[in-house]
Amino acid sequence: MAFELKQNLKLSQQLIMTPQLQQAIKLLILSRQELVDTINQEMEENPLLEEVAQDESTPEEISAEAGDDVQSIEKEESKAPEHTAELTGEGDGREEFDWNNYLEDYGPVGVSYNRADGEPPTLENILTQSPSLTEHLMWQMKLSPFDDEEVRVGAQIIGNLDHNGYLCATVAEIAGLENVTREYVEEVLEKVQEFDPPGVAARNLQECLLIQAGMMAQENPLLEVIIRDHLKELELKNYVHIARRLKVPLRDVEAAVMLISKMDPRPGAVYSEEKVQTIIPDVYVVKSGDDYKIVLNDDGMPRLRISNFYREIMAGVGGRGEEEEDGKKYIRDKVQSATWLIKSIQQRQKTIYKVAESIVKHQKDFFDRGIKHLKPLVLRNVADDVEMHESTISRVVTNKYMHSHRGIFEMKYFFGSSIQKTSGESIASKSVKAEISNIIAGEDPKKPYSDFEIVDLLHAKGIDIARRTVAKYREMMGILSSSKRKQYF
Repeated sequence: MAFELKQNLKLSQQLIMTPQLQQAIKLLILSRQELVDTINQEMEENPLLEEVAQDESTPEEISAEAGDDVQSIEKEESKAPEHTAELTGEGDGREEFDWNNYLEDYGPVGVSYNRADGEPPTLENILTQSPSLTEHLMWQMKLSPFDDEEVRVGAQIIGNLDHNGYLCATVAEIAGLENVTREYVEEVLEKVQEFDPPGVAARNLQECLLIQAGMMAQENPLLEVIIRDHLKELELKNYVHIARRLKVPLRDVEAAVMLISKMDPRPGAVYSEEKVQTIIPDVYVVKSGDDYKIVLNDDGMPRLRISNFYREIMAGVGGRGEEEEDGKKYIRDKVQSATWLIKSIQQRQKTIYKVAESIVKHQKDFFDRGIKHLKPLVLRNVADDVEMHESTISRVVTNKYMHSHRGIFEMKYFFGSSIQKTSGESIASKSVKAEISNIIAGEDPKKPYSDFEIVDLLHAKGIDIARRTVAKYREMMGILSSSKRKQYF
């Protein structure tokens, strides 16, 4: 059999991920803060990108300018070289600058102070930092009569506490690390457990509660007995069984449980270093008459344009040498990259606007009348409405937030499964969760509703779901079972 080479023409379609498309997809899935960080990073890497001041040209003008920059490079090459003035160091920036007055005059925005002399305080009197749990305990240990070896072991104990104040390492591990006996570590641990907050450095919940019980001014021997021997019955609120086993009146058990309920099971959480993150919405939904308008939030978002400084550089490059050609190629590549970035950001904003507009159109009853009127919505509904793919809609609603008079919601919030009502209509699962939450909020604390009773109450409202579905929704919302919600006093 002979082999031979032949040439054939074939026409076919093929989907290719161009660099522009890859960049647009990457920007689409980013959150607002991630987008700002990406833009700032691009501005550092691309010298042709610069931020537009608020009083300069509009984004439309910037886009038109960016589209013409690539063609304008060749025109600039033919122009005569232009030279900028030489920097001599005279003039601007020569005077001495009063940094103290600058820092005091431009302090934190929105903070005002009233003083008799009319002068604002310095930054040292404004800025504060809350101590961490480790710093708070180390400060107490330095004020306690600890010797050097006790300080060393105590620091090891404090360093092995989690954010709730519990000791993660064992006594044997600490003894091995510090080359001391277990008994010595136990002695130092007992001293650390006397620090504030009460219950810190405990090894488990039982020890944490026992430490707090021992620090109470009101001595009640029943406290330690219940915590040490009947913690499981205490969790199940089986107070009758505890009273019967201890042979004490039920009233005494209830009084002890009242004191235990005031204890803190997570003593170190008050010094947690977790900070509350402020949510900046990407979209505002503004009510206008009977309709709603979509307003994109551009505050704090850098407005980009291609710098005109490269024109002077291109005009100053003469000849046809290798270095000159490399410089021109570098500028062309950076102009192309900057143009793609600007257009991708504008396309991202347009896509978010279309998706938000479609969500508001589908969920108009929710914005008008509340959570009970939230409709079932899937990605395909919005995708068909805006004529985009479902994967694009999924990227748009990820890490994006919408502000309205109903509150701030993640755009994913408006999507969810449906449950069939007895009337044949569909209701969103989030609306069912809201109904369950309202039923539990209005129950008698001494006689809470069971899951079966909640099913009957929902059925009376036309919502037919199984008991296991109620239990699943209740656990998703972090609501305890009826036996643990019951209050005896």
